[in-house]
Amino acid sequence: MKISFLVHNAYAIGGTVATTFNLAGALAERHDVEVVSVLRNRERPSLTPDPRVRLRALVDLRHERDHPLHGRPAKVFPAAEYRHGAYSELTDRRIGAYLEAIDADVVVGTRPGLNVHLALQAPDRVVRVGQEHLTLDNHHAGLRTVLRRAYRRLDLITTVTQADADSYRRKMRLPGVRVEALPNSVPDPTLPAADGTGRIVIAAGRLVPVKRYDLIIDAFARVVAEHPGWQLRIYGRGEEKDRLRARIETLGLWNNVFLMGAATPMEAEWVKGSIGVSASDFEPFGMTIVEAMRCGLPVVSTDCPYGPGEIIKDGEDGLLVPVGDAAAFGSALLALVRDDERRRRMGGAALGNARRFAPAPVVARAEALFGEAVEARSGGGRGAPARSGLPHTLRTGGYAARDLARAAATSALRAVRKGRR
Repeated sequence: MKISFLVHNAYAIGGTVATTFNLAGALAERHDVEVVSVLRNRERPSLTPDPRVRLRALVDLRHERDHPLHGRPAKVFPAAEYRHGAYSELTDRRIGAYLEAIDADVVVGTRPGLNVHLALQAPDRVVRVGQEHLTLDNHHAGLRTVLRRAYRRLDLITTVTQADADSYRRKMRLPGVRVEALPNSVPDPTLPAADGTGRIVIAAGRLVPVKRYDLIIDAFARVVAEHPGWQLRIYGRGEEKDRLRARIETLGLWNNVFLMGAATPMEAEWVKGSIGVSASDFEPFGMTIVEAMRCGLPVVSTDCPYGPGEIIKDGEDGLLVPVGDAAAFGSALLALVRDDERRRRMGGAALGNARRFAPAPVVARAEALFGEAVEARSGGGRGAPARSGLPHTLRTGGYAARDLARAAATSALRAVRKGRR
């Protein structure tokens, strides 16, 4: 197959970019694969794609940021989408031209706004796949209303968890559109796995409020009080850096907690540790959880929607704790810090259990889904048969009505606030 991935900005750092490059590189073993980046802001991508994967951009912000059309708001890319401000009439036109001329068998969008472009502009001869890296419930009501209409023109929707796939089937009426879970993959490690002897706890990701690094620091203070030889290393960059540094100083943890900055690749850092941690309030998947486990680390994580609970087998390869509970998080950490044998045993289990997120099984699943969609398209059909029956129709109609009401209320509230200024 010839497969084309459409991404927001392949030259930036982010989980969607990483997992797209991972999947594209693995598919390139047997298929003709390209990654098309709507935006480009630098000479080289922050993450390095497989050399067999072609990479090109539609709008180069280094030279076209002041293009007259880039100053006009996008009309195809939905206004309710989080990234709408980065899109414009210029991106609308470039994406439209790319899709009009596309010669791929399968085109894959990687965020809701781009999936809308695929649904509205990709030719019928191409299989249109909408990847969801967030969750349906995480999209606000206005965007869900837009997606409910546009997504009916897709052939396949993939979500990163089974729970979210179930949510799409339950809450959206999408006749003839197949909805399936396709988890993110993490490349096979190249270094020996962690041996569980390092007195280091590791966290990684964007330093943003939803990731709750402040909770991890507070929980780790309990570990330091009992085991002062342990360290917490936090990798990443973002808006929370100064606030986290202040928290470290307030708690007197400057000899135990370190903000390490971004590290690419992370594998060499994971294997230095003995425990991975993630304290997100919300996590659609949990790439860093899988990365840590693939390096032999048990992971302590909040049991937030939706990813961690589908990745970690609680008590076997990691520990799940309630969202926002620093005391429970600290207790879980201490349980592993105190017990060397349990920590090593769970690290071995993590290494084995995380193999299901290796490229081979994930790519096999993607190949099967894409291939079946191509066959269905060539045979004049689309995906799987639609769910039918009055109860399902009433249920999805109820969700649609609620989203319309919420979207209208939000618009009215914005109008009132604007009128007060």
